[in-house]
Amino acid sequence: MDVRRADARYQGGDPAAGIETRHAFSFGSHYDPGNLRFGALIACNEERLAPGAGFGEHPHSHTEIVTWVVAGELTHRDSRGHETTLRPGDVQRLSAAAGVRHVERNDGPVPLTFVQMWLAPLDPGGEPSYEIVRGIADRTPYAVPEAGAMLHVRRLAAGERTAVPDAPHVYVHVVRGAVGLDGEELGPGDAARIADGKDLTAVGVTDAELLVWEML
Repeated sequence: MDVRRADARYQGGDPAAGIETRHAFSFGSHYDPGNLRFGALIACNEERLAPGAGFGEHPHSHTEIVTWVVAGELTHRDSRGHETTLRPGDVQRLSAAAGVRHVERNDGPVPLTFVQMWLAPLDPGGEPSYEIVRGIADRTPYAVPEAGAMLHVRRLAAGERTAVPDAPHVYVHVVRGAVGLDGEELGPGDAARIADGKDLTAVGVTDAELLVWEML
């Protein structure tokens, strides 16, 4: 198990424009050849947008993009004609496939915080697709078969335990609260990369919310 702390994330974005980003993997101008991916996961970005801030229209291809809102509301528009508002408890997936363009903004009156995760597809190309599932925490896991991955959302009360999936690659990201995992305590923004783990259990040190990727 490889634990990566929140304060070790690469700081990106454009704070003057109300955009603050914390990258868990090599990203853009920050190139780290030893930290390109883990399993299918190639990005796990913590994003904070001030009211009125956002990312203008930009392209993606050959990427599965999964978004989880922590606080506030995220407005999404893409070149396939989708326009939605994503709220806490919803999961959004944009399968960029052969190519799509989109816009992400905070059109609300309060700060927006979200986690966006990019996964490499098993097979590139194809037609772009889009999905938003409301209240995903009640219906997990959420499958992303294009990347051979499943997302588990786990909400724990203090003292509550949950099994960590046994899989070749498991990525645990702490959204809020504190969690104990295999002798380590993880706080908000901390992550654990687990290779070929067996019979691991996470326990809420406090009330907590986790995003857990189970991958080939």
